[in-house]
This record gives sequence, C-alpha cells and structure tokens, in this order.
Amino acid sequence: MKAKARFSATFLFMTVLFTVCLITSNLLATKIFAIGTKISLPCAVLVFPLSYILNDCFTEVYGYRKARLVIWVAFAMNLLVVAFGLLSVALPAASFWQGGDHFNFVFGMAPRVVVASLLAFLAGSTLNSLVLSKMKLASGGRNFGWRAIVSSFAGEFCDSLIFMPIAFWGTPVKTLAVMMLVQVSFKVLYEMVILPVTGAVVRKLKAVEGEDAFDDGISYNPFRINDI
Repeated sequence: MKAKARFSATFLFMTVLFTVCLITSNLLATKIFAIGTKISLPCAVLVFPLSYILNDCFTEVYGYRKARLVIWVAFAMNLLVVAFGLLSVALPAASFWQGGDHFNFVFGMAPRVVVASLLAFLAGSTLNSLVLSKMKLASGGRNFGWRAIVSSFAGEFCDSLIFMPIAFWGTPVKTLAVMMLVQVSFKVLYEMVILPVTGAVVRKLKAVEGEDAFDDGISYNPFRINDI
C-alpha cells in the first residue's frame, strides 16, 4: 500500500497564500491603472507575480508533483469564488441596496473572461513549474535565479498568450501584442527585482523543511493530481 503524503504546516500556509494571491488578482483585475500617459495595466499585476514566485518555491523545494497539486487546488478555489460571485450577481437585490452597479462590475465577469482567466492560470502555472523542474534536473540544482526567471517568462508568456486573445477578442493584433509585451515584461521584471528575497526564502525552506526535491523519473502529466 502506498504511504500517504504528509504536508507540513509551512506547506499548507503557502498553499493558502498562493490561492489567496490568485483570487485577489482576479478581483483587482477589474481596475486599470496608468503609468504615465501610454501604459495601462490591470491592478492584478501587483499581486499575480507573487503566485509565480510561490510556484517557484513549491517546485524548487517540494517538487513538481506537489506544485501541481497546489495549482489545481488554487484553480478549484478560484472557480468556486467565481461561481458564487456570478450566483450573487444573479440574485435579486434588496430595494434599499444601492451598490448593485459596483458589485456587478467586480463580480459579474463575462463568461469569456472567466474562461480565459482560469485556462491561462492553469496552463501558465503548470508550464512555469514544469520548466523549473526540468531545468533543475539538467543543471543539477544550480543557478536557481536563472531558472526562476526563465520558467517565469515561459509561464507568464503562456498565460498572456491564452488570456489576451480570449478576453479581448476583436482587439487589433498589434494592440494585443503590445499589451502582452508590457504585461509579461512587467511581471518578469517584478520577479527579477524580488529574486533575492525569493532565493532567501527557498534556502530557508530547504533548511527548515529538510527537502530539496529532484523530479527524476516522475510523470509530468498535468492531470495526475493524485500522484504526490
């Protein structure tokens, strides 16, 4: 009989934080802020890169299989929040309540945007974890900083490549390309700036948890959730 997987309190806390970052980023995406007069970004970019940093920590310390489980847990919880949000929007409002327009604006996401967001997160986060895992094997565990940047770029690019065309269908290709370039660049630069902190957290986690996973001989099938 296969032994049951054990999860530390630290791992569980990080899983909750990862999930909160994802859900928060989707809520903050309803506001667009400006940098100067030519660059506009959703407020989600302030939080969403943290999920990729946490993803790097999961994969580097605990391995791809546990990172895959965390990604699916976050995906399911985000889907649940979206479902409850849409249900709340559909319920008739009390006659004395005046916040309908604002509430609906935040939680009444168009089905196309919901699908784009969920698919982009699932594909981008999984690719980020897979690339980091394979690069760790190839490098013998060296050069974490370089591996974190490359894997994040791959994941962020995949995320934007899926989300942008679906969510902003009908937007000129040139405009979409610029939006993708700005978002991916901002997120990767974000990770590069905070990389010393990420590296320090990874080293601390390895010491405290006594883990430094190498995913040799595992299945990278993104749907084998029970394989942990």
